[in-house]
Amino acid sequence: MATIRMIDIAVNFTDNMFKGIYNGKQHHVSDIAAVLSRAWSAGVDRIIVTGGSLEESKEALAIAETDARLFCTVGVHPTRCNEFDESGDPEKHFQELLSLAKVGVEKGKVVAIGECGLDYDRLHFCPSDIQKKYFDKQFELAYLVKLPMFLHMRAAANDFCDILERNKDRFSGGVAHSFTGSAEDCDKLLLFSNLFIGVNGCSLKTAENLEVVKGIPVERMMVETDSPYCEIKNTHAGVNFVKSLWPSKKKEKYDQGCIVKGRNEPCLVRQVLEVVAGCKGITDIDQLSKTLYHNTCRVFFPHDLDSAADALLSSGMGPK
Repeated sequence: MATIRMIDIAVNFTDNMFKGIYNGKQHHVSDIAAVLSRAWSAGVDRIIVTGGSLEESKEALAIAETDARLFCTVGVHPTRCNEFDESGDPEKHFQELLSLAKVGVEKGKVVAIGECGLDYDRLHFCPSDIQKKYFDKQFELAYLVKLPMFLHMRAAANDFCDILERNKDRFSGGVAHSFTGSAEDCDKLLLFSNLFIGVNGCSLKTAENLEVVKGIPVERMMVETDSPYCEIKNTHAGVNFVKSLWPSKKKEKYDQGCIVKGRNEPCLVRQVLEVVAGCKGITDIDQLSKTLYHNTCRVFFPHDLDSAADALLSSGMGPK
């Protein structure tokens, strides 16, 4: 494979599927090491492990500490914001998140606050008023630890952007990850100059999705898998642009040298890159990857910005 450098900004390594457990049943051993080996071989340079609750954020940090190329987020997903009130002491719960984030920053591992935001597609998990309250609150985390935001938005563009506008001076930047919204939603997000759009398999399902992705400037985009979810399936509109393939087997016939069928993993971020290039008519995928790499460093790894910019300039894609 070509020497392309990518950063997968969203991997749910805390999910049981990476422990070999599917729907409560153990099918194979924990295999993060094998998954990582495939990722590094595919050109993935770094991975951000997603935290979606206090306990999950603790686990994400522990996982991130196992490899120099792993990093993580600390925060509470909108569908889990009930945990603040259910803890019995929301302020104490917030302070625990803050302490964890501070520890992670000191270790050089926590690079964003999140996954937080609004999800109105799944209000059965958490009502909108609770979601809005604790989405707003988590900007205080970002402000206190000086970190960008790792954001989630589903069917909630107006309220989401209202809260962003109210807090725009409290965070340095961020990404609305796993974007599946309309062109209008995208335009609203792009009005925030420090906000990027994260694209994965769920962003590339339909012809309409591809049209929206065509309209996202590459200078405002990042790529991700959101694995073990959001794989690019054979039924997806962008599948004809996929060039990189890996052998796969069903979980019942697990082979650590193969991808598990139906379980996304970070090496497949390369397919996302290929579909983005294909739908945008970009023939030089290496230059595209450099731009996306630079975008990601700008938000999550600013200390690497100079080297990323140098790479862009040498490729001819940097500012003239």
